[in-house]
Amino acid sequence: MMDKITLLETKVQKTETQMLELQSLIGGVPKVAFSACLLKSGSGNTGPFTTATTLKYKNVFSNIGSSYSPETGIFTALVKGVYFFRFSMFNNVNATPSSVVSLMKNGVRLVSVWDTVGSDANDMGSNAVVVSLEVGDRVYVELAANRLIYDDNMNYNTFSGFLLFTA
Repeated sequence: MMDKITLLETKVQKTETQMLELQSLIGGVPKVAFSACLLKSGSGNTGPFTTATTLKYKNVFSNIGSSYSPETGIFTALVKGVYFFRFSMFNNVNATPSSVVSLMKNGVRLVSVWDTVGSDANDMGSNAVVVSLEVGDRVYVELAANRLIYDDNMNYNTFSGFLLFTA
């Protein structure tokens, strides 16, 4: 029994040392931030799709903390805290369908940007939110069913977020 206690004490000390080393590397504060745009290259419409679709922002400018996945388009919280998210939407619509893009948290709509066909050929909008996240919460941008957005090398459609503070 004494050997097991000694082994556990050694493991605890090693873990505490590793934790202190990690904290010193990041200043004791987790660093989480990402920013991405929709297309790596080319131009054209994304959508319309028959169902609501998670947008995959493939051109990643930064991904500190590796919480954003360009393969899925989903940010997954690895740290409990309060986060800021922002997204933008651009369309080049000359006829229907229009554009509706929403920021989602675990399948629940937080905020949206909406544009219908008008007298002009294109429009742009953005929205942002500050939200509390638990570890494992998922945040992503969703294009509504039967809607579309347009992008080219000007990178109009973006998705960004960062940790404000831990909670």
